[in-house]
Order: sequence, then structure tokens, then C-alpha cells
Amino acid sequence: MAIPSRWPVGLRAAISTAIPAATGWAAGAMGSGLIATLGAFTARFGGDRPYANRGIELATVAVSLAGAVALGDWSAQMPWLGVVTVSLVAVAAVWLCNALAVGPPGAYVFVVACAAGIGASAAHLAPWTIGALVLAGGAVAWLVQMAGALADFRRPERAAVAAAADAVAGYIEAANSPQERAARHRAASALHRSWNVLVNYQPLPAPEGSVLHRLRAANHAIHVVFTAAVTAVAHGATPDRESADMARKLGALELAPESVAARAADRIPLGAPPVVTVLRRAISPGSHVRHIMARIAIGVPLAGAAAMALGVDHAYWAMAAAVLVLHQGTDRNRTLRRGAERLLGTWVGLGLAGVILVLRPHDLWLVLLLALLNLVIELLVVRNYALATVFITTAALTISSGTHAVDVGHLLLARGTDTLIGCAIGVAVYLVAARWQEFTRLADAIGRTLEAAAAVLPHIAAGDTAGLAARSARRDLQIAAIGLTEADEAMVASSPRNRAVAQQLLPAVAASEQLAYRTIAACWTVEHRADGAEFGRSLFGGGSAEPDVAALRALAGAVRAGTAPPEPDDPPVFVADVVTELRQSLAR
Repeated sequence: MAIPSRWPVGLRAAISTAIPAATGWAAGAMGSGLIATLGAFTARFGGDRPYANRGIELATVAVSLAGAVALGDWSAQMPWLGVVTVSLVAVAAVWLCNALAVGPPGAYVFVVACAAGIGASAAHLAPWTIGALVLAGGAVAWLVQMAGALADFRRPERAAVAAAADAVAGYIEAANSPQERAARHRAASALHRSWNVLVNYQPLPAPEGSVLHRLRAANHAIHVVFTAAVTAVAHGATPDRESADMARKLGALELAPESVAARAADRIPLGAPPVVTVLRRAISPGSHVRHIMARIAIGVPLAGAAAMALGVDHAYWAMAAAVLVLHQGTDRNRTLRRGAERLLGTWVGLGLAGVILVLRPHDLWLVLLLALLNLVIELLVVRNYALATVFITTAALTISSGTHAVDVGHLLLARGTDTLIGCAIGVAVYLVAARWQEFTRLADAIGRTLEAAAAVLPHIAAGDTAGLAARSARRDLQIAAIGLTEADEAMVASSPRNRAVAQQLLPAVAASEQLAYRTIAACWTVEHRADGAEFGRSLFGGGSAEPDVAALRALAGAVRAGTAPPEPDDPPVFVADVVTELRQSLAR
């Protein structure tokens, strides 16, 4: 999949950095201008969200960054208080950013902001003053990020629907090939993403006839094309290849959605679960976010304590490095690679930063340099993180030390040592924690998928899959299926013991994924058939869905307990073949 151009993102980051720095220079307070550039981190969020939702998110980010920096400055009075404060901010940021899908760069930025507040205490400004400066920089970044709304207010929505259509077309073209499973996961993830963009991220209602209304209808039709392809594959057939072109035309609004599937004009959009529910789920037992929070809660204070014990003057650099390694919750291979990239990139960046600090650029030269560094960071960060880290390190040291004389040799040695400590502790904590945290992750994901499917079956049997309760259950099943694939991929890239577990559970994973997508496809079929209610009942032999529900719940309990599943009291009907396959795989 092609990576979108990073030039618009890079230019926004450069402008958001240059304006507060230039304003500080013009006012004769370059140090204050550099502190305000911390608010420019705001421009790195929300780049793919709809503009109305983006404005709310960016305002929240700007205020949070200002609060984090002010809190860091306040806690700088006592070294141990700074370690505790940064650690608490790290755990809270990981929880909120992961649970609420804030998106990259995620929790790391808030930890860096809090840590930078400790460093900004050298400016001898009141915490509220530093917070106000950062908030002003965030306001500039808000305006820069929102400027695109003047040209095309619905560009993010169009892009999300087009991406979903392209992913569905890719799945159709990959059907019955070794790439089918990965393509199906990409299509399901893209459809879920487009649904979020079109519904969950819309704070304002969409009048009939609006662009958003048409995009929702197109996305609905793309869903129908996807489920038709899934149904065909489940029955051993090959999807119509022309439907791939149909999906792309729907995504580009070049084909009337009504020619594929009509969406009721008065259909009530299914909103997101309440924020409290989302946050509670994120810390429920077995949650991957909870696992990440535990690693952060251990690794970040350990990194700070180790740096202080070794006499490093700014322990927060080590803590930030540990957060960077741990906060995304990626698999073993990517975590190890991210640690190595951070370490190597930082050490090279220290050399470049040393040259800049010796030359000591000032006034507008410093403004232009910071803008250029931020542009290069955004151009590189997706394609080559190790190289981007070189410029991230250079920019950070230039901002923190660019306006006063420093002992360059001592500074570079301390920052290099900090990074080594943070990366080493972050990787060590991951390897120890993941050994027991990840071991049951795949079994839990299978169990959640089976339970989510069991919650959908009664709606199919009742012939009512268009109601809010039915669509909510269907959404939960789709999220569970996406999470199952991600858990399987993480286990495969994990330790040898976890890879063995993944290999052992592979048949159960494949059967559970098949069950999930067959169930979702059945929901769409019931919804769009004239005899939908009768068809739904026929899938269960005209009877109740209870035998199927009981069988799936028993399988979920068995896979979590690692025991052979019991024989069902009543044989299931709709999922009889999948239940048989799951029972056989778990028995083996």
C-alpha cells in the first residue's frame, strides 16, 4: 500500500514551529519563543480526522501539552518528584491515547512535553507562564492544521472512503490466494476506519443530500460488496472480479450507491460507545492496553531511577526513551527494532547537534533551522525512523540549549548515556513482561471473538440485523475479529515459546476468523434481502439460535482454559462446521 505524501504534514510542522520561534525573536525573547515551540507538537495529531472532530481533538491536545509542560516545570524542584510526575503522566497518556485511538505520535509526545517542562525550569519562569507559552504555540499549530478546511472541508472523509474501497478491491483480487487472509484483514480494518471517520468522528449532524450523506451511502455499498465477496469465498466460489472495479468506483463517488445497495435515509447512525465504557474496557483484565500500561508503570520509573543513580543530570531523557520503546505495544521484533533505531539515531543525532551547538546559530537562522529540522523529521519518520531520530535528537537539543552556552561535550555524553539507559531498560521490561502477558493474548482474542459472534447470532435468528442493538453487536464482532488477527501477528513475531503457541492455535484462529466474517456477512444479507427475516430463521433451521450460542460460549471457555471443549447438549446449526473444526483443533 502506497504511503501518502508527507510533504503537507512536514510543511505544517515546519510552519507551526517557525511562527512561535520567530515571534519570540521579534519580541526579543528567543527563549520564550523556543518554549512556545513545544506547543507545535499539536500539529502532529489529527492529520487524518474530519476537520470538525480534528478541531476538538487538537484543542484538547494543546491544552494537555500545556498542562504537561507546566506540571513538569512545577515538579522540577525535587528530582524524585520529577521522576514520579513523568511516570504518572506516561501511564495516564498511554491509557487515554490508546483507549481513545488518538493516533500517532501518541502518548510519547505528552511524556516528552512533561519532561521538557523539567528542563524548561532553567528559564526561571512561573509554571503557569510556561504553560501559557506552550498553549500559545498550540494555538498556532491548531490554526495551521485547520487551514485545510478552507479548501476542502470533506477531504478526510473522501480519503477514508477511497482507502476502504481500494482495500476491498484488493481483497477481491486476492481471494482464494495465499494473500487472501491479510487482504481481508486490511479491508475489514479500512472499512472500520472509514465508518469511524464518517460516523464516530462527526460532532455535527449530516443533512440529507450533503457530501457526508453521499459518502455514508457509498461506504454502506462498499460494505455490501465486501460481504458478498466474503460469502462467495466461504462457499468455495471466486468473487466476481468486476466487483473490485465497482468498489473503487463507489469509493470515488463515480457510481451511484443505490445501484448496489440502498441505505435507508432515516437510518440512525450507530454512534461510538460512551467514553467511560471505552476507558473501562481498556483497563479490563486481559486488555492489551492494560498490558502496555503495566510495562510503562514499571519501565519508566526504573529508567529514571537508574539515570539518577548513575548521576546523570537530566533523568527524564532516559524516561522518554523508555516510553518510546514501550508505548505503542508492538510485537517483539518491532519493539527490538525501535529500541535499536532510537539508540543508533540518537547517537548520530548527537554528533549533528554538537556541530550546531558549537556554531550557535541565532535569531532568524535558528528559526529557519528548527523549521527545516521539523520538516525533515515528518518526511522521514514513516519511511525511516532511525534516520528521522537523528533529526529528532538534533531538534530537541537545539530547542533546549540553543539560546545559551553549554558544555557541549558533557551534554552529548549525558544525552547518549540517558538514551542507552532508557532503551536498555525499555527493551528489558518488554522482554520480561511480554513473556507472561503475551502468552495468553491469542487465546483471549479467540475467546472474545467467539463470544462476540455468539452475541450477534440471536439477531440473525430473529431476522433483525438493522436495529441499533444488532449493529452494535456486529461492530463489536468486527473489532474482535480485527483484534484477533493483530494478536496472531504479534504472537508470530514474539518469543519462540509464543510462536509455538501461535502455530498450535492457527487452525482455531483461522476458524474463528471465518466464523466472524461469515456472521457479519449473514447480517448484511438479512438486512438487504426482501425475505430477510425468513432467511435469518432458515440459517438456524427455523429454530432458536440458543444451541449455536451455547456452543460458541463453551468453546470460548475451553480455549481460555486450555482444555478440550465439551460436547454440545444440542447440535448447532448455523455454525456447525466451524464448531466442529474448532473442537477438533482444540482437542489436538
